[in-house]
Amino acid sequence: MSNTGETLTFKAGLQDVIATTSEICFIDGEHGVLSYRGFDIHDLAARASFEEVCFLLWFGHLPARDELSTLRSQFAEWRPLPENVVRLMRSLPLGNGMDALRTLTSALAHSDPDVAKNSPEVNVRKAIRLTAQLATLVATYGRVAEGGTPIDPDPSLGHAENFLFVLTGERPDAVATRAFDVALILHADHELNASTFAARVAAATLTDIHSAVVAGISALKGPLHGGANADVMRLLLALGDDADPPQIEGAILDKLARKEKIPGFGHRVYRTEDPRATHLRRMSEELGARSGREHWYEMSRQIEVLVGHEKNLNPNVDFYSASTYYTLGIKVDLFTPVFAVSRVAGWTAHILEQYANNRLIRPRADYTGELHPKAFVAIDQR
Repeated sequence: MSNTGETLTFKAGLQDVIATTSEICFIDGEHGVLSYRGFDIHDLAARASFEEVCFLLWFGHLPARDELSTLRSQFAEWRPLPENVVRLMRSLPLGNGMDALRTLTSALAHSDPDVAKNSPEVNVRKAIRLTAQLATLVATYGRVAEGGTPIDPDPSLGHAENFLFVLTGERPDAVATRAFDVALILHADHELNASTFAARVAAATLTDIHSAVVAGISALKGPLHGGANADVMRLLLALGDDADPPQIEGAILDKLARKEKIPGFGHRVYRTEDPRATHLRRMSEELGARSGREHWYEMSRQIEVLVGHEKNLNPNVDFYSASTYYTLGIKVDLFTPVFAVSRVAGWTAHILEQYANNRLIRPRADYTGELHPKAFVAIDQR
């Protein structure tokens, strides 16, 4: 109840509360449907590139050939990092990639040529710039964290290929590039998840787009949102690559008996299989077989069957993305920042949509404290 006596409806975590209208992303949790701007995620994962999906999210339609070429040229132009951001990166303590990403994304605003402008056209340019730069930022941070020297992006390479090249120093083959490209597509948007909602709340104040993206990054950092795939891989590593099926079964059943949560299962919205998990499962299997490291997939598959039988839970997007990323040579501490490399496309699409039809987001709280005024007691009488 509010302090004026009006009745307010409360739902913990705002579950199933409609907070805005949007044309960007549709989810049917009962039937496992996910679409971007009306395009089914299965079609996009099978036939589109991440660059095409970015264009779709920002502009509402798939790009024509010349539009896609222009976007790729813009990405290539803006991928290199400003030197002051690289210097700042080197000065930060190594450890939590999300801490670094939050700080460095904020620093990018200081070097943005449109920093003082906020028109719709300028904000589209900033969205493109941020999506290009965050990929280089995360890949460079991952390389520096492993003791490597930063590598300049190659303007001839696409977005997914450039990320893997800047991270590893080696040009990935077509299979690895396509696998990472699909992973980026699958993570690009997911309606009003916590980080997207945080970004829209910030944008609704008419703060700048960099600040709104930093709000999204800050929400993504929380372990209840962006960290599950890292937890999945840590579980697999703890079990060990030499664990046999009986050992895996015993370990998982012991965890379930102790009522420990197995990361990567269940979803707030989906009541069936997460459609993104369908593709990541296949990618994990294909990459594992190709690299001779299929044990990560096989372990994951056994855990999926066990948890499904014992708890009737389906894997979500995080479960098989863990083994997929690890097989691609991405370190566990970089998993959540990689999430942001993709999701920045969705964040910026929602920020642009918020700016275009803005109203300050200001919900109410269900007050549960005392209603009657208390007598103030002077400090020397307390």
